[in-house]
Amino acid sequence: MAVERLVINSSVPHSARIWNYWLGGKDCYEIDRQVGDQIVGANPMIVDIARAQRAFLVRAVEHLVGEAGIRQFLDVGTGLPTANNTHEVAQGLAPESRIVYVDHDPIVLAHASALLTSTPEGATDYIDADLRAPQAILDQAAKTLDFTQPVALILLGITAHVTDDTVYGLVGHLVDALPSGSYLVLCDDTEVVDPQRMREMIEQWNEASDNPRVNRSPEELARFFEGLDLLEPGLVSVSRWRPGLSGAQAPAEVDDFGGVARKP
Repeated sequence: MAVERLVINSSVPHSARIWNYWLGGKDCYEIDRQVGDQIVGANPMIVDIARAQRAFLVRAVEHLVGEAGIRQFLDVGTGLPTANNTHEVAQGLAPESRIVYVDHDPIVLAHASALLTSTPEGATDYIDADLRAPQAILDQAAKTLDFTQPVALILLGITAHVTDDTVYGLVGHLVDALPSGSYLVLCDDTEVVDPQRMREMIEQWNEASDNPRVNRSPEELARFFEGLDLLEPGLVSVSRWRPGLSGAQAPAEVDDFGGVARKP
């Protein structure tokens, strides 16, 4: 019953629905659109960040499936489904791919059926768990994923919701459980391109949303990749991670930095 009340509550803005709105999704209410537009008014770049982050996910998964041979994905903090979700990209290239989505949000849980689709050859599952309880994630994910074989751990825009340094231990717990040859795909918001607007945006987000965030510097984000081998071009604005524009000018940077790294 608690989940149903949260799902139908159209009077309180919700972070996952606001992000869905920025990505062009339809799983949002008028209050989410209003708050989303207010935040965009303070920082128009936020929509670019949301869409650049999704494009980064697509390129990273395409590389991991097509070039690195990865067939297992653990996507933590997936949010509401829109287009080009991890399983759609991975199974589009390798139908036997297995994907586990993780989120602890009751509203996301209510929409999980949209994610629970799979090719006959592969598997897609959703587990209700929190990044703050990494062992619970691993225990449940092991029902679908084989942790003796490489896994790609995906953490897009989720580490910012753990606003203190305990986040490094939480991510480290997950990475430590992965075998050699696994990958970490991680990105989050920074204050590099437009620091003032990003600071104002995070203040407005935290005032309006039910899920606080913190911006981190590229140096702080780099700590997540310690002990791993970062793929070229390293830790960069997500819009500039292998954009694939032959002979074209590099795309504009956005205040969301990330990278892809292999576990030795």
